[in-house]
Amino acid sequence: MKVIVGLGNPGREYAGTRHNVGWWVIDHLADVWRFDGWKKDHEALIATGTVGTTKVRLVKPQTFMNLSGEAVRHYARRPFFAIANDLLVVADEVAFPVGRYRFRPKGSAGGHNGLKSIEQHLHTQEYGRLRVGVGPAEEQRSVGVLKDYVLGDFGKTEAVSVRELIPELVAGIEMWLGKGMLEAMNRFPGKGKATDVDG
Repeated sequence: MKVIVGLGNPGREYAGTRHNVGWWVIDHLADVWRFDGWKKDHEALIATGTVGTTKVRLVKPQTFMNLSGEAVRHYARRPFFAIANDLLVVADEVAFPVGRYRFRPKGSAGGHNGLKSIEQHLHTQEYGRLRVGVGPAEEQRSVGVLKDYVLGDFGKTEAVSVRELIPELVAGIEMWLGKGMLEAMNRFPGKGKATDVDG
């Protein structure tokens, strides 16, 4: 089974924020793949189904961002689950402008509290991640207090740009499911210029 985790914060007040872009992607996956409704499982909401011949579980942690690892740790203990191959985490990335994304098989948390929590609970940096740009354009790169920025709502134009990008992200995720991370990285390298981050 493959597990895809979208990072975000529970609560209606966070739904439109930059920090919740992982949930935007996960909700879209559940919709286009026509998975059953969301169900409570430990510290998360999950939806399970099949993509092609692959069983897939979508996970939305309900722990708030900085405790996301608590919702993921259960999978690390399951027989035949290989973290490096079977887990993909979708997270926002402030170092990338809107419209940019990156698939990677491993790397540091890069200051992202959700990824830090997952790393702490799994005791490894070797798990797949898809980082989705939420930062400003290069010429406007000044985000002030980072916490306030990522917990702020997307602007109207930004939100449209992110949602227009999601079908491409879905195609990349389906490539990861079928052919692995290397193929996803090669076929879906992301767009535009990005500030370098580790991982």
